[in-house]
Amino acid sequence: MTTAILERNQQQHSGATRGEQLVRYIAGTAARSYPPEVIEAALKALVDHLGCALGACNDATVLPARSLVDRWQASGKARVYMGGLTTPALAAFANGSMAHAMDYDDTHAGGAGHPGGPCWSAALALAQEHGSAEKDTLAAFITGFDVMAKLGGGWVPGVGRSLQRRGWHPTSIFGRVGAAAVACVIMGLNATRTAHALGVAATTAAGLVGSFGTYGKPFHSGKAAMDGILSAQLAADGFVAATHLYELEKGLLDALIQDRKVEVPALDDFERKWELLENQFKPFASCRATHSSIQAARSIAHRVKGRDIARVHARVHPNALVTAGKTAPRTPLEGKFSVPYCIALGLAGYRVVASDFNESAFNDARVAAIVPRVTLEAVADQPAFKAFLDVTLTDGTVVHGETQCVLGHPDNPLSWEALQEKFDGLVEPVLGREQSGKLFDLGRNFLRPGSIAKISAMLVA
Repeated sequence: MTTAILERNQQQHSGATRGEQLVRYIAGTAARSYPPEVIEAALKALVDHLGCALGACNDATVLPARSLVDRWQASGKARVYMGGLTTPALAAFANGSMAHAMDYDDTHAGGAGHPGGPCWSAALALAQEHGSAEKDTLAAFITGFDVMAKLGGGWVPGVGRSLQRRGWHPTSIFGRVGAAAVACVIMGLNATRTAHALGVAATTAAGLVGSFGTYGKPFHSGKAAMDGILSAQLAADGFVAATHLYELEKGLLDALIQDRKVEVPALDDFERKWELLENQFKPFASCRATHSSIQAARSIAHRVKGRDIARVHARVHPNALVTAGKTAPRTPLEGKFSVPYCIALGLAGYRVVASDFNESAFNDARVAAIVPRVTLEAVADQPAFKAFLDVTLTDGTVVHGETQCVLGHPDNPLSWEALQEKFDGLVEPVLGREQSGKLFDLGRNFLRPGSIAKISAMLVA
């Protein structure tokens, strides 16, 4: 179905343009109530966000961003995690970069990217600056998440995956819009100012898949959070932007997907279909496209331990070759975007958590021997949450491993217990066991008044 047909159908159904639908949804946040499962999903996203960001607070990929924020010496009330106070845009820039540094943060199943980094970074920074209540901050996050996910969703034929196939990173494109929506809610912008804020967010959208495996990918998340806040602040001060950029002709998607070979989801089901319920939390610290293969590899690691591997044949979803197709990674960071490398880690017995992407594992002779023996077969009709491995040993034995539904998928979710185990593994080295437990409880019980101030106080440098 072409974009033009989708637009006509949608306008006939709703009587409103896409831009008007976005503005109405954002403006209606204060009067909205949320199902308990949506609130729980938002709290899980907060806990995961804090854990991933703190675990990466001293990561090489974010040190330049932290240094820049310190050097600018901007005044404000927003906390840089494990740092000082600054203006919200800069805090969101640093914190959003940290959240995405290990590629361990949440992902939207429908393809919109990683919403937690841009949206929670913007929400917490602005809430600290403006003194927002916890329930209002949570509501702003939910709105930003669903705006980002609606615009970038649609699964394989949809917007996010279509952008990836053309070299664009959905987190960077739509993270700005999600963060702008968050900012409009917390700042209380009216419909006209919100429309202009969304226009600024659209015209700043950028981010290349070619940056994967470098410091550029986490920068996408941080800059999206920063630009979302900047968009709303400019609009609040009277900035006039284009307000037609979310329509399907002569707008953002027309510019990025010029052949129009994309199925664009309608925007008429806000509040009927909560995108937050399609959020995924990662058990492995690598590109989500590697996870099904990692899980399959780990399921048979005990069967190949100590035995010589001749070759590995992996059947994967085609998108795995787009975002994680590096066949010969040169660094542990590049390894996060290499299905062969991640399979090798799994077969070699690694848990493939954050601490496993280091020089020691990268130089492990077992891992290095397996990587060049992995071949990937892209299977067009195979779901991304599945993967199948055939490991042929040198004695001719074939060991089969498979993933039917990857852990962290909405149909195979990560439990609170599993999420806390992940959180503690990331945060205890930074804060210690007792403080890690306190921060987890603050995140899980975020709606208790005073939680925002307590979180900020815990994250002082």
